[in-house]
Amino acid sequence: MISFSAVHKRYPTGYEALRGVSFDIDAGELVFITGHSGAGKTTLCKLAAAIERPTSGSVVVNGQNLAALRKSAIPYVRRNFGLVFQDQKLLFDRTVLDNVLLPLAIVGLSPKEAGKRARAALDKVGLLEREKANPIALSGGEQQRLAIARAVVNRPAILLADEPTANLDTDSAGEVMELFKAFHQVGVTVILATHDTQWVRHLNPRVLWVEHGQVRAPGERPEGQA
Repeated sequence: MISFSAVHKRYPTGYEALRGVSFDIDAGELVFITGHSGAGKTTLCKLAAAIERPTSGSVVVNGQNLAALRKSAIPYVRRNFGLVFQDQKLLFDRTVLDNVLLPLAIVGLSPKEAGKRARAALDKVGLLEREKANPIALSGGEQQRLAIARAVVNRPAILLADEPTANLDTDSAGEVMELFKAFHQVGVTVILATHDTQWVRHLNPRVLWVEHGQVRAPGERPEGQA
């Protein structure tokens, strides 16, 4: 489903975020991308979702080499993904429901079907009763759950999240992680970039350890590490 082959990423500033990264992620996997702050986790996520392009090497998603695609084709590739980034980009001038409806309006779904899907997504994350609220009135954990609802409303094959529990208290982080577990259990490929490894024992994911721009022992599940 996702294949990185000898990927290097150097930014215009000269910073080399990734160096010779190679790994594959199969459909239906639950994968943690973990490592120290600045290791390259966010860059990996952005490359997978075609937000960034590699300096060299290839990133292939569902058989398509992202570096070879025209810019006009990128939005169609991204429809495979539900994306949750630290900057949630919630619209605070719209209701909770309107935030979830937005991706459905972009793909041209009918208002009736869009409403059903959006409310189903809100129900899944426990926010259906807050559909008329403004996101500013939600707690940090609720805002993150809203971001997840918006990410999954188009029923993507891949759910990719960058530091989804950052700045959340333990209870809220647990609720968010349980949501990712639930989506994985129904067949969604879930990829989480996080430096918080306490969830490794609980969720038993495949782990990609990133250190200074390189992936160490892709797929290993080290014993005794959390």
